[in-house]
Amino acid sequence: MEKANLDWTNLEFSYIKTDYHLEYYFKDGKWSEAQIKKSDKIELHMAATALHYGQQCFEGLKAFERADGKISIFRVNENAKRMKRSAKKIKMEPFPEDKFIEAVFKVVQLNRRFIPPYGSGASLYVRPLLLGTSGIVGVKPSYEYLFLIFVTPVGPYFKGGLKPIRLLVEEEIDRAAPLGVGDVKVGGNYAAGMRATIKAKSLGYNEVLYLDAKHKKYIDESGPANFFGITKDNKYVTPASSSILPSITNKSLRVIAEKELGMTVEQRPVDVQEIFDFEEAGCCGTAAVITPVKSITYRDREVVYLKDEDVGPTCKKLYDTLTGIQLGTVEDKYSWNFEVPMD
Repeated sequence: MEKANLDWTNLEFSYIKTDYHLEYYFKDGKWSEAQIKKSDKIELHMAATALHYGQQCFEGLKAFERADGKISIFRVNENAKRMKRSAKKIKMEPFPEDKFIEAVFKVVQLNRRFIPPYGSGASLYVRPLLLGTSGIVGVKPSYEYLFLIFVTPVGPYFKGGLKPIRLLVEEEIDRAAPLGVGDVKVGGNYAAGMRATIKAKSLGYNEVLYLDAKHKKYIDESGPANFFGITKDNKYVTPASSSILPSITNKSLRVIAEKELGMTVEQRPVDVQEIFDFEEAGCCGTAAVITPVKSITYRDREVVYLKDEDVGPTCKKLYDTLTGIQLGTVEDKYSWNFEVPMD
């Protein structure tokens, strides 16, 4: 099939309409089969619990054209598990894991002409979304749900790709409450963080670095991504917190750091003062993969890791190894890639 007529190497991380999306409905205690839709609009009851009470969760993953021309999805089974966990935490009907993987494959197959070509630096972003659809005025869970899944071709999350960013430690705004829903992928977490991000950007920074809401001492996340630091004695250090979304990218990087780069991996509470001892730092997630951190400002001090627009050697190795596995240029020892049949 001929590719869509797009400037693949200059794509932004933004929405582009593709050919089809899929919709599945939960009614009378069971999930429907897929409905293939061409429109990118949905009809929703004005009293839907998704709109009023935040019964909404989502995922993000990517499909890649590999060096051998085959199409694969990176760790789709982990996204299926995480979405199930998110749904259960906010009392929604989980979408079955096997149907989740089936839906991802199907929506990629239907939109194959929008899969960016190998070597373009772009990928096909897959967005599954689960919504409470019952028209309910009282605060209680929906009894009907919509699971939909769409795709869009995207470039790097941050302009310039693997380009270092400046972070500002945020002390006045909390991303998530202790024992709340910071560890699941619900829309409210992102809405809560917008004011901090906008404030940081107005001050000349790219993103914020949140501290834990209870002690205001330990690092949580960086805006929409997990955070990690590289120490002078070759350790990969990343925060452990009940308010952090368990990033599948971070989980993968920890394996690569230990098994491929011979590093010591520590997932533990990270005191904000440790930023001044790190050799390198980075943010990681599906959208950005790895974004190197150029500097972090905490109160009246700034620690600078990179003096130019280059990338630290460890971040570069981690990035090259992970993206190499995704694109088929590095051996997939851990069976992370799920090949999508295209016949």
